[in-house]
Amino acid sequence: MNELVANGEAALRLGAFLGVLAAMMGWEVLAPRRARLATRGVRWTANLGIAVLNAVVLRFLFPIAAAGTAVWAETRGIGLLNTVSMPELVAVLFAVLVLDLAIYAQHVVFHKVPLLWRLHRMHHADVDFDTTTGVRFHPFEIALSMLYKMAVVVALGAPAIAVIAFEVILNVTAMFNHGNVRLPTGMDRILRLAIVTPDMHRVHHSVHRDETDSNFGFNLSVWDRLFATYRAQPRDGHEGMTIGLPVFRDPADRRLDRLLVQPFLGR
Repeated sequence: MNELVANGEAALRLGAFLGVLAAMMGWEVLAPRRARLATRGVRWTANLGIAVLNAVVLRFLFPIAAAGTAVWAETRGIGLLNTVSMPELVAVLFAVLVLDLAIYAQHVVFHKVPLLWRLHRMHHADVDFDTTTGVRFHPFEIALSMLYKMAVVVALGAPAIAVIAFEVILNVTAMFNHGNVRLPTGMDRILRLAIVTPDMHRVHHSVHRDETDSNFGFNLSVWDRLFATYRAQPRDGHEGMTIGLPVFRDPADRRLDRLLVQPFLGR
């Protein structure tokens, strides 16, 4: 049963990933927000290559993934939502909300703990900001994130359908809010009341560390407002701001092999 759930989740996530990736890439060509600093060839090869590698690693290390873990916990009556009675829709919505908060908290911790920042900074070392940046994470970070997510799923007793929905939402919103796309100012202002927009998240990829340590949300924008980590705009403006880190700016650092060793380099 767990294997069937895992296979179904993988197929759904892959379909959503490919569809949204293609749509966002087309949007970026038609209405880019910023001029590119680097050519797409090496960056996209590395960023998408790391995404494929992460998928293989997760499949090997965690064959049942988070959704399979939810089924396992449900069959054993483990977790908060498996011990209390509430309508299924309420349980699903509550679980998605808690999982979103958990990922926000994880993101903050990966910025604050130096050892974890070494893993996460590969995501921030991208000198451009586009939809492929949204899938650029070190395999060690992805593995730790899955362990953490599975622990939250078990403790919460999240329904499998909620976990699958959240995984798809997280994947889709990460590619959307990393998009190098231009939204009308009014639309952006309205959307960011509920969800993280590209302009909102771009601030998080600023070279200025105080801006890097803001706007941690991937999906709902409420957490940054609630925990006072929200910053509306970058000080240098979206067209003028520098994306990335002060280090790893050499063109060679954009290759896949160099991405993999970044956690072990420098201070």
